[in-house]
Amino acid sequence: MSALKVLTVVGARPQFIKEAVVAKAFQEQGIQEVLIHTGQHYDANMSDLFFSDLKIKQPDYNLGIGSGSHGYQTGMGIMRIEEIALKEKPDVLLVHGDTNATVAGALAGAKLKIPVAHVEAGLRQFPKDMPEEINRVVTDRVSRFLFCPTSLAIANLKTEGITKGVFFTGDVMYDLFLSVRQSVDVRKICSRYAVTEKAFFFATLHRDFNTDHPERLRAILEAFAEISQHFPLVFPMHPRARKAVEANDFGRYLKSVTVTDPIPYPDTVALLSAARCVITDSGGVQKEAYFAGTPALVMMEDTGWRELVDMGFNTLVDADKEKIVSGALSKKAVSEVSPGLFGNGDAGSRIAGIISETFG
Repeated sequence: MSALKVLTVVGARPQFIKEAVVAKAFQEQGIQEVLIHTGQHYDANMSDLFFSDLKIKQPDYNLGIGSGSHGYQTGMGIMRIEEIALKEKPDVLLVHGDTNATVAGALAGAKLKIPVAHVEAGLRQFPKDMPEEINRVVTDRVSRFLFCPTSLAIANLKTEGITKGVFFTGDVMYDLFLSVRQSVDVRKICSRYAVTEKAFFFATLHRDFNTDHPERLRAILEAFAEISQHFPLVFPMHPRARKAVEANDFGRYLKSVTVTDPIPYPDTVALLSAARCVITDSGGVQKEAYFAGTPALVMMEDTGWRELVDMGFNTLVDADKEKIVSGALSKKAVSEVSPGLFGNGDAGSRIAGIISETFG
């Protein structure tokens, strides 16, 4: 009997992180995995760096789709993934998160009647017309396996009438965070960025609703500039944010900010753990901040990680300069997290086990 085969689709940073955990679990349980990288994050610092840092095997297929409109990325993804799926004939097609690569893989698999597995299923947030929310809802609708990171995700699906094939696995990003945090030298990494523990801010910015609207972008960067007058602010700049800053000639707001290229994942873990507060519009980073026991200001209207806001750990500040500045300067470090909220650090093995048992 041939080994169970899973065709996995990735394309962006958070998916590389999730893939590192799931791939290891597949290997341990004897599941054959064929990996497709759509190339959505095509920058070397956003892609190659993570594959090497996280020891992910090189993709079996690299589609090189790169940047472009949502229609281009999704349409090209469906077409190319379908071709590969017909060739590889997998038992399961697995996707992560909420990107264009996610929905492209899910639609390609579903239309070929290949069971689709969605890692990080059940997240919901406003506005409902944001691309990531559309990708989540569509992917969950066509998936056979819905692997939920929290109990709220399960409740969200139940509200929509989805109860079959729903599993609480915990969050695979929590698995990896725990593993990496054990091995990083926080003090050494802080020294590399010339910051002191609990005396600096860590910020990320990449969502199109922030970068592609000059007024929102200006407000955020003005907030960064003001905060950096009080404490150092480390800002690894996403390629999309860099392009927007240059296009709008907003570099003047970053003169006192420590701007870097995208950084290795171990550095991210260390800086999240050591920061006084995190400022971000990333779903993954706001969650990783929680893993690290560091409060986050979320530059979004709403968040898929509503649990963290409801418990008072994270705060929604949208692109409001005053809220960002006052929130940052008043936030106090938090060290206690709710046990089990994101599982117990074994989400990867749970996912592999459920798939294996289903086809065993």
